[in-house]
Amino acid sequence: MSEAAVREAFRIQAFYCARMDAPIYARLCEAIADRLTRKGEVARRVLDWSGEPTRDALPLRLIGGLHALVLDRADDALAAVFAGVVKEPDAIAAVLAATLERHAARLLAYLDGPPQTNEPGRAAALMVGLIAVARRLGPRLETLEIGASAGLNLLIDRYRFDLGGTLVGPADAALTLRPEWRGEPPAPVALDIVATRGCDVAPLDARDPAQARRLESYVWPEAPERLERLRAAVAMVRERGVALDRADAADWLEERLAEPQAAGVTRALLHSVVWQYLPGESADRVRAAMAAAGARATSERPLAWVMMEPDRASARQLVRVRAWPDDRGWETFASAHAHAAWIAPGPPADEGPGITLPDAAASEPG
Repeated sequence: MSEAAVREAFRIQAFYCARMDAPIYARLCEAIADRLTRKGEVARRVLDWSGEPTRDALPLRLIGGLHALVLDRADDALAAVFAGVVKEPDAIAAVLAATLERHAARLLAYLDGPPQTNEPGRAAALMVGLIAVARRLGPRLETLEIGASAGLNLLIDRYRFDLGGTLVGPADAALTLRPEWRGEPPAPVALDIVATRGCDVAPLDARDPAQARRLESYVWPEAPERLERLRAAVAMVRERGVALDRADAADWLEERLAEPQAAGVTRALLHSVVWQYLPGESADRVRAAMAAAGARATSERPLAWVMMEPDRASARQLVRVRAWPDDRGWETFASAHAHAAWIAPGPPADEGPGITLPDAAASEPG
């Protein structure tokens, strides 16, 4: 890709950060887009990025590495930027230039792999979809999550949810998720998640302090409550683990769908902010596997697909559901903040900001 495409990827990320009430990250992305020079190995690798920078989440790779330095108290000048003390673009650029050279080895390691934004709050958005599934197909569900990262959303059966006053999940849960609810709460419905399993091509082990720190580095500094929530979820994994496999999403899903399915249990594929990162061939195989399994589905052994994925028209996440038998196509049950800070039932009400995303970031799951 060209240097211009890389800079544009940071501008797109700045736009979304600003829209999601993350001004510190927006300023960082703007400074990189407009003022990053080619001085130093890190800067050159960023500007000479060989892949598609938006699909590869290049801005979040780099800023995750920067945040790790702040969390480890390794760079006081950078910490001032992350605290919102340093705001002037030229001053931010000067701090970044020094940081990129001073901490090149650590930052290059962050560029080597995709971000692992395993946000537990997204489980609340997925739960909105599962409530719709339970209402249509019955209360008993088994979930299969692709792109599960460290498996924090595999705790969906152990979290308590407060969705505008509608309560779901165990009353004695160690963590309750309470997104801002913008609209009528969902009507209560019986729901029993009998099993949760997941995979990731490069899973993180939340029980490892170093990998837990990596998860923390991808939490945006403007939302300290997210960091607290993540640490609570990590503690839950350490207390009792999750069924998380290292595997390609398509390989793993094909194998899971081929396994016997219990009568009276809906098998549900879940994912959140994952689809844009799947290679095209893997995405095609996931579609094909779900279509084939859907054709086999019966009222006794139903199938569902629940996702929280970006919608480029509204610059929001959409919670969409598809279910078999009696396929009705995709139905949108909510829109949400990218980290599920808020959830609004129904499709987006406005037309969105009109920003144009690269094709790689706009591929549709269905």
